[in-house]
Amino acid sequence: MAEQITIESLPALLENDTKVKVAGIDVDGQLRGKLISKKKFLGIAKEGFGFCSVIFGWDMHDQTYFKELKISNAENGYHDIIAVPDLSTFRRIPWENDVPFFLVSFFDPDSMEPLSVCPRGILKTVLRQLQAKGFGAMAGAEYEFFQFKVPTPDSSVPLSERNTSSTATYLRDNPVNSLPSLTEGMFGYSLTRPIHNKDYYYGIFDACEKFNCGIEGWHTESGPGVFEAALSFGEIQQMADKAGLFKYVVKSIATNYGITPCFMAKPRQGLPGNSGHMHVSVVDQNGKNLFFREKKDTEAEFEDIANLSDMGRHFLAGLLEGLPDVMPLLAPTVNSYKRLVENFWAPVTVSWGLEHRAASVRLIAPPTSKPGATRFEVRVPGADANPFYVLSAILALGWRGVEKKLEIKQPPLGKGQDVGGKADPGIRLARSLKEATERFTRPESVARDVFGDEFVEHYAGTREHEIRLWDEAVTDWEVRRYIETV
Repeated sequence: MAEQITIESLPALLENDTKVKVAGIDVDGQLRGKLISKKKFLGIAKEGFGFCSVIFGWDMHDQTYFKELKISNAENGYHDIIAVPDLSTFRRIPWENDVPFFLVSFFDPDSMEPLSVCPRGILKTVLRQLQAKGFGAMAGAEYEFFQFKVPTPDSSVPLSERNTSSTATYLRDNPVNSLPSLTEGMFGYSLTRPIHNKDYYYGIFDACEKFNCGIEGWHTESGPGVFEAALSFGEIQQMADKAGLFKYVVKSIATNYGITPCFMAKPRQGLPGNSGHMHVSVVDQNGKNLFFREKKDTEAEFEDIANLSDMGRHFLAGLLEGLPDVMPLLAPTVNSYKRLVENFWAPVTVSWGLEHRAASVRLIAPPTSKPGATRFEVRVPGADANPFYVLSAILALGWRGVEKKLEIKQPPLGKGQDVGGKADPGIRLARSLKEATERFTRPESVARDVFGDEFVEHYAGTREHEIRLWDEAVTDWEVRRYIETV
């Protein structure tokens, strides 16, 4: 086990450094941070420092929200909140000359309580409910993402200068579909496709290992230029940190190769989208998996749960009951719902099943897994979702089921049964961000029960902003379809 870092040990840890990079997470899962001097960092490491709250008052393109939201707005002057470094998140950035790096959490300047929408703070708050009973949680994350070559009319421009900004410039003047993929064709689990860009492929794997967000499995997925990474399984808070930092690694390494990684849920029409599946289990203080049933239940209502503990059954019931009410957290963008459609390996209903890869919740348990690996894989989230919010939602809904001793109200999907088919008894999940947000904000929403009104109102305001931007947009499809015909 790595030696614990303390305020007292920081000077020795940073003895040969002159600067430190710090970053926090905003509602869209983006890193927002800065580089500061070592002297400054040592002075703020314990009590934190002021950080402009505007990062919770604007969208992913730094446009302030149409609606004035409580935490950060013009009336309060977009005042400072307090950012406190989490010393346990220390790592060095290998592609930036090993500069020291720490994640921060955000706190209310008046109460010094975790900011209600701080992604790291929300997960910690939910996790404390389990810890108060002597439990913990483990998690894993899987990300799929497309990759595109950055086009340039001048082949003499070095690859290192063909960065994502070049792609944005190109798309300003060219149709999206003209952006070339890293590789062509459908080559899931191919051993030869990565060789086409092997320095990039191995560079990401090695950088993740050095940056403490190690990859457990790394391969091509079905789709042009698509990779998938399964991050190393671990404690849930650390897993969220690693998942949040994974995109930072990929985008940083890709810049050196003139490649643009794309984590949006559905980059290409007619192809599968980018998933962001999350695995979760509950453990005791000794790390023992509490979802496994010691003795098989031969009288279980459903054969699929014969090896699932009572706690696991209640957890599953909580997930199924609350899933429709937290969809904006699992599918946060307008584009998210283009992925969640029939016939593209994505769940569209409240559904579950043992080893069922089309259901919203896949139960992984004996006899197809070892007892200690019993867990739930929630397959609704896309790669565009904020991993802190996703894991918070899964844990909060599941634990609500445990606390209320909820019972599973619907049968599992059988093998060969399609999600959304006649045999699927589950309700249809939201078809749009607007529909999802309306359900999220209902007075009786489970989201209000598990996260509180302040979070729900703020986050809903950020999604309403996204919806309005989409409603006001005129798309290429509209122009092509109607320019001559109407």
